Amino acid sequence: MRQSGILMAVSSIPSRYGIGSFSKEAYAFVDFLERAGQKLWQILPLGPTGYGDSPYQSFSTFAGNPYFIDLEALVQEGWLSREDCEACDFGSDETRVDYEKMYRARFQILRKAYENSHIADHPQFQAFCKENAYWLEDYALYMAVKNSFGGISWILWDEKIKLREPEELARYRERYADEILFYEFQQFLFASQWQALKAYANQKKIRIVGDIPIYVALDSADTWAHPELFQLDDTCTPIAVAGCPPDAFSSTGQLWGNPLYRWDYHRQTGYTWWIDRIAYCYRLYDIVRIDHFRGFDEYYSIPYGDATAENGKWEPGPGYEIFQALKSHLGRIQVIAEDLGFLTPSVLRLVKKTGYPGMKVLQFAFDSREESDYLPHNYTRNCVVYTGTHDNDTTVNWYNTLKRRDKSFARRYLQIRGNKDAHQVFIKAALSSVADTAVIPMQDYLGLGGEARMNMPSTLGGNWEWRMQGDACTDALADEIRAVTKLYGRL
Repeated sequence: MRQSGILMAVSSIPSRYGIGSFSKEAYAFVDFLERAGQKLWQILPLGPTGYGDSPYQSFSTFAGNPYFIDLEALVQEGWLSREDCEACDFGSDETRVDYEKMYRARFQILRKAYENSHIADHPQFQAFCKENAYWLEDYALYMAVKNSFGGISWILWDEKIKLREPEELARYRERYADEILFYEFQQFLFASQWQALKAYANQKKIRIVGDIPIYVALDSADTWAHPELFQLDDTCTPIAVAGCPPDAFSSTGQLWGNPLYRWDYHRQTGYTWWIDRIAYCYRLYDIVRIDHFRGFDEYYSIPYGDATAENGKWEPGPGYEIFQALKSHLGRIQVIAEDLGFLTPSVLRLVKKTGYPGMKVLQFAFDSREESDYLPHNYTRNCVVYTGTHDNDTTVNWYNTLKRRDKSFARRYLQIRGNKDAHQVFIKAALSSVADTAVIPMQDYLGLGGEARMNMPSTLGGNWEWRMQGDACTDALADEIRAVTKLYGRL
């Protein structure tokens, strides 16, 4: 089935109070998608953001970002007043998220709502906590303890709580019972509001494409609560960490720093943790994009403590076995395999064996020096084509700054006349391709420049901040998108 969708982070929605949320503006965006004839809304990971504000480095692989809780709904509940919300400083620039101000103000206002809610007495809250106890209890305790240590990573905590000695766990649970309840309250609100928004989208026949990183963060509840899953020593210090080797883009490689999985342990347990993780994803999303899919075939292992990724080596991953386990427990699941970058024959075989569609990115296609698998004439139907992803520049700025020979190649291939509206030619190239699915970043439909770029890989600061203007999603734009969607048989 030919279909298309739009890539748009929840944080980029033009909600009030400093960041996109599950607000009336999010529902209006779903209405826009419906009018535009789109069947998919792809988002970025929904987890609570940590160091660097990246949604790919979250404090939990299960928890949701409390920044996305709609404060207007809490006003309607009577737990906050409009004046409470207006008094907070969430930042004054409507085009960017100010994460420092968000961090300082959001938890204060949510705590006020918590204190006014008497949530512990609510039957729905009690049911939520019981149903999600397998991850929620560890996450809420982790955040409470983390705060008690001034926010530092758990590997720097006092030895007894770091190593989860039972008496120490009980002592912290008792001492910080109120703080734990506050974090459970946040997750209850997040889940309730997100499920309502997802149901609204599904009702309009729009499916949510979620996004999960293959790895979890070192500074996370998952790593602290389940050190046996990861390559850690007896003191819970990482033995090796994740990253990518040196290449044309980085002479020293990329040092991500995530703990690596102890795949032999996962195999012995029948991949139970992965089954729980992916099953939970399908409560949040309809389709799941798994980032760095290559890591299931081989993963790059860098000695812990190295300053660069140069001394890493490739190690075998679980291969097809993990997907057999997922299928036997969860049935046929819908996955998009992020298979970008250099791919070995064994990775290509793994992707093909799973049957999952891989990704094609048009911005990667136009290297005048060599033939590219990302050129549309090389596509098969079973793939998802993008003009660019969250890690790419906007198509407008990318094209304007393209090397002369590469731009000449793109102009000849796509018959582009001049720079104006060139981004629309790329959108049409994606939509007209044989790929079953096409996903276009909202920034490209809006024709925005480099100021709207979401992320610059391997940089810290200034990322994940872009917010869409409140008047951007016009009926006229929706009708234009619908027309080109229909033209290429994706309605």
